[in-house]
Amino acid sequence: MAKKYFGTDGIRGKVGEYPITADFFLKLGWAAGRVFASEGHGFVLVGKDTRISGYMFESALEAGLTAAGVDTRLLGPMPTPGIAYLTRTLRAQAGIVISASHNPYYDNGVKFFSVQGTKLPDELERKIERHIDSQMTTVESSKLGKAKRLVDAAGRYIEFCKASVPTRLDFSGMRIIIDCAHGATYHIAPHVFSEVGAEVVTIGAEPDGLNINDECGATKPERLAATVLAYRADFGIALDGDGDRLVMVDHKGEIVDGDELIYIIAKARLNVGLMSGPVVGTLMTNLGMEHGLKRLGINLIRANVGDRYVMEMLVEHKGILGGENSGHIICLDRTTTGDGIIAALQIMAEMQDSGKSLHELKSGMQKYPQVLVNVKANKKINPDEDTRIQKAVKAVEKKLGDGGRVLLRASGTEPLIRVMVEGQQEDLVKNYAHQIADDVKKAIEA
Repeated sequence: MAKKYFGTDGIRGKVGEYPITADFFLKLGWAAGRVFASEGHGFVLVGKDTRISGYMFESALEAGLTAAGVDTRLLGPMPTPGIAYLTRTLRAQAGIVISASHNPYYDNGVKFFSVQGTKLPDELERKIERHIDSQMTTVESSKLGKAKRLVDAAGRYIEFCKASVPTRLDFSGMRIIIDCAHGATYHIAPHVFSEVGAEVVTIGAEPDGLNINDECGATKPERLAATVLAYRADFGIALDGDGDRLVMVDHKGEIVDGDELIYIIAKARLNVGLMSGPVVGTLMTNLGMEHGLKRLGINLIRANVGDRYVMEMLVEHKGILGGENSGHIICLDRTTTGDGIIAALQIMAEMQDSGKSLHELKSGMQKYPQVLVNVKANKKINPDEDTRIQKAVKAVEKKLGDGGRVLLRASGTEPLIRVMVEGQQEDLVKNYAHQIADDVKKAIEA
């Protein structure tokens, strides 16, 4: 059964537009509290990123949980993976994250973690939804929940991140630039990397509630690239607003995306005999990464776009490493969810062990040109079932052979058909993408 409010990564939207409103979050806190109370006893953690609406939603969730008779521990600004870790290590009943990740400040959302530090099962989300649509009540006064702030949350998570790499490693020779996207890692990441010995220059660490992800961070690494060159740094680290994405910049100012970073970590694990299972990517994972892993003897399997689907496939196939080219990187041998800080530390560890620069490490795989064309669809059409579109796709696939790939998918949020073609020759790839896009337009108009 389809869910009414929860998507693939919680609930998200524009602040002030239903359901991202204070009254909905009050009801959501109460509904979640009712479900958690029925599942057992214990407290719920609530953390947030730095966007201004977080104050409003934190208070609303706290009030709802209290009315349901559930105790709350407030974490304040805390990276999403940090909340997952604390939920697990403190044996909380659940963790709640108030964040819209890489979105602008005027968006917000909420996601939940289980006591294992993983996303909530679908059935629990459905139970919460059923309570949202019922009449809100309040437990008697003697059973109301209590709320208090957890003052040492940041320190606990900092120590956890540092412990994800061996203490024998000395990073004192590294000069690095960290872009915190004016987000939840602003008071975490600089401490982690300086405490493992690196010389740290920090940018994007002055949140004002409105500047989160604004021309900075993992979605806009150009400023980081310029800063790396200006400081002659060894590399740069770009995180997103809630700290679950990582994009890096090498000493030449070249951007290193999630696919390349996953390849580096996979090769490092293989070299020390710790690689287990396949790597899980998505439908958008670059074909160059698939070919690079294949040369190492590592299989790549593809999940639907979204870290939830990557995680499901990792568990199913007993893998330890997966993620997306956008920078969601899941190292299951280190933590339970995508974590930008921990992923960056794994890259740094490999740089130290191999004696190679980030630029040298990424050269093991060659990214293929990837062209995406969006076609407006004013009516619903399934590209997989349209004979004209499939004929065009098959013709291009035949020309590309093993050296390229075609992907068509309908957008889940906009009236668009996305046409993606990748291959070894950029000019050909562009021509093929526009050729298929034209056939899609004709099919829509027919």
